[in-house]
Amino acid sequence: MKILVTGAAGFIGAFTSKKLVEMGHRVIGIDNLNDYYDVSLKQGRLNWLNRLDGFEFRQMELADRDGVAALFRDNRFDRVIHLAAQAGVRYSLKNPHAYADSNLTGFLNIMEGCRHQQVEHFVYASSSSVYGLNTHLPYGTEDRVDHPVSLYAATKKANELMAHSYSHLYRLPSTGLRFFTVYGPWGRPDMAYFSFTKAILEGKTIDVYNHGKMMRDFTYVDDIVEGVVRVMNKIPQPVENWTPESDDASRSSAPYKIYNIGNHSPVELGEFIETLEKALGVEAQKNYLPMQPGDVLATSANVDDLMADVGFAPDTPLAEGLGVFVQWYRDFYEV
Repeated sequence: MKILVTGAAGFIGAFTSKKLVEMGHRVIGIDNLNDYYDVSLKQGRLNWLNRLDGFEFRQMELADRDGVAALFRDNRFDRVIHLAAQAGVRYSLKNPHAYADSNLTGFLNIMEGCRHQQVEHFVYASSSSVYGLNTHLPYGTEDRVDHPVSLYAATKKANELMAHSYSHLYRLPSTGLRFFTVYGPWGRPDMAYFSFTKAILEGKTIDVYNHGKMMRDFTYVDDIVEGVVRVMNKIPQPVENWTPESDDASRSSAPYKIYNIGNHSPVELGEFIETLEKALGVEAQKNYLPMQPGDVLATSANVDDLMADVGFAPDTPLAEGLGVFVQWYRDFYEV
């Protein structure tokens, strides 16, 4: 198939593009290569993608309505995997307009392209952050997600609503994937595991929020990608006799579906740091701090419907995944 992957120079986007090409698909990847974090990482990912037969890169802004429309006019995509977004909970406190431009306007432009070209399946990245103030664990896709605690989370919830409206109005099959704390080699420097590793190896103190008493469902990047490519071919169908009063908000009378993709085995931050220390062979100097604005106490994914529908659930152990990341980090930064 011919597949569009947005955010192709990003962490998840690069690994997804690589997997799709290896499966024999043709991939056009787009990215704006912004400087939200070290551009050399994005360029490094592109360097190994550009060596693959079947991958083609275009640099563009999602908010460029005419540019996105031209991309869809010039290509017939069988699938669109929309992974591009302005990421980061904390950055959304400082630069909220970046989230409107990319996560709302950009999302709309991509959906418009899918609608006009009648793309067979629109798959997009949502986030576990949409669960917000919900304290029911593990998080289920049937749960209410009406109380986000960051603008980033609010834009991801908005994406799910926007996708449903297009599924309902234009019968555009859409599937949203709520990712849970993704980590691994070539990851994002703003994520805790990456910044902790850098600080520990430099002998600097790490900030441990809520005194380490937070739980996260850390999910290895290969597991995320496996979930994406399996879901890609699971085109959602309208549910007969479904009503808004149904207990399952992840489905609809429209061709619409939501899945969690998480390791379904949450780890306390303190245990996570201990595992990272073992992988590095260095003990961290810790500065314990209270909870940060926009953070939640715990995340945990119920992935029963993912397992039932596509026969897969993430299962990479944290120690194994962090070990791979640490080896990559030492090699990449020569430390």
